[in-house]
Amino acid sequence: MKILIIEDEIRLSDVLKKNLETEYFIVDVANDGETGAKIALEHDYDLIILDQMLPKKTGIEICKELREAGKKTPIIILSVKSETTTKVELLNAGADDYLIKPFSFEELVARIRALMRRPQEIKEEIYKADDLILDTKRQTVKRDGKDIYLTRKEFMLLEYLLRNKDVVLSRAMIMEHVWDMYADPFSNTIESHILSLRKKIDLPNKQKLIQTVPGRGYKLSYV
Repeated sequence: MKILIIEDEIRLSDVLKKNLETEYFIVDVANDGETGAKIALEHDYDLIILDQMLPKKTGIEICKELREAGKKTPIIILSVKSETTTKVELLNAGADDYLIKPFSFEELVARIRALMRRPQEIKEEIYKADDLILDTKRQTVKRDGKDIYLTRKEFMLLEYLLRNKDVVLSRAMIMEHVWDMYADPFSNTIESHILSLRKKIDLPNKQKLIQTVPGRGYKLSYV
């Protein structure tokens, strides 16, 4: 899953990015409201963590702008203000949740996972294809009942393929959803990760799950 952090406290945004990546999220960061709003409008994210007090554009302005543009991405607001009126104003502007600074990282992750379970856009915790099982909560992958070790990026790539089972995914789509905005789109990193994944999840006498669609991209399917 891909998260955008819009936070002007660089030390905090760096810590959040580092810790969320250990939880197998892909994370982009913007350090002012204007840049953050532009990135959020131009790209697709599974969730946005948005500071209320930002230079150039406030959190509430960004919330309204995204909702008016039809973006339904869940938004968690971070704020030092705890007044009920502030919370109500932000929720009415389109925020989905609210965290008072300072907060614990464990609570933030719990709120992220709670939002991901909301019915408007269900994000499953367990994905399956044949006897391949990926558990996003436990961060485990098994096939034929045996544990398979994946790097964080391999895990993220496999999760994206499983979430879009039977759908042909272009290189651009994979780059957009699995790598951050600073990744080189002209490198062979996708191909090398696909090759590594195949070596790990393809077992003897088992169907090969990741298929190359010439000229179009890749898809994961099981018949």
